[in-house]
Amino acid sequence: MTEQKPVALITGGRRGIGRAIALALADAGFDLAVNDLERDRDAEDTLAAAAERGAKAIFLAADIAELGSHAHLVDGAIGAFGRLDCLVNNAGVSVLSRGDLLDVSVESYDRCLSVNLRGPFFLTQRVAREMLTRPAREPPRSIVTITSVNAELASPSRGEYCISKAGASMLTRLFALRLAAHGIGVYEVRPGIIRTSMTAPSAERYDREIAAGATPIARWGEPEDVGHVVATAAAGRLPFSVGQVIYVDGGLGVPRF
Repeated sequence: MTEQKPVALITGGRRGIGRAIALALADAGFDLAVNDLERDRDAEDTLAAAAERGAKAIFLAADIAELGSHAHLVDGAIGAFGRLDCLVNNAGVSVLSRGDLLDVSVESYDRCLSVNLRGPFFLTQRVAREMLTRPAREPPRSIVTITSVNAELASPSRGEYCISKAGASMLTRLFALRLAAHGIGVYEVRPGIIRTSMTAPSAERYDREIAAGATPIARWGEPEDVGHVVATAAAGRLPFSVGQVIYVDGGLGVPRF
């Protein structure tokens, strides 16, 4: 009898960093439950690419900011595959507009906190509860949250985003401590300047900053750079690490003088 593959649920997985994570996990031997807001052409392309890598993949449409959708995500993954070994909290939004910190709107603040922190917290809680009802398996179970270098590096022109990512960083540490004794690895991945649709509007500025030495590795990060790190953690290759922050930023966050 063929051994069943481990299963990963990736939020915000239809394109960009989420797609790269999904495909890296497919390459690492996972089957996939891909979540995003809608099943569009991008979603179909991600599912097709996963299938080309030998993974079974389903799509689960939901907005993680809507807490009532979390049962649909978890039950959908388990219903399709009979197990859930990895959660990747990747879905996220930026600010509605950059500007003076004194002008941040309640709408933009609530949107960032709902999608980037409140939703992932309660989805992680639900997944953790589900994992604890089942015996430990190999590879070890894992929860990986994608934050940002802005969890630590302050950017006053998008303060609400920074606050949400700093909160998501603490989310990781808290759940890591709660779940370590149960063999569930919990990790934070902090991307820097990654080439995605979110960073596209600021591409010219980032080009200048990279050329001026902002990152010791003088190039843009690619979504695949993040995917490789997540797959490493999900595959159990960090067995004695608890709540670790893994930077994928080309050295952007390293203090220099």
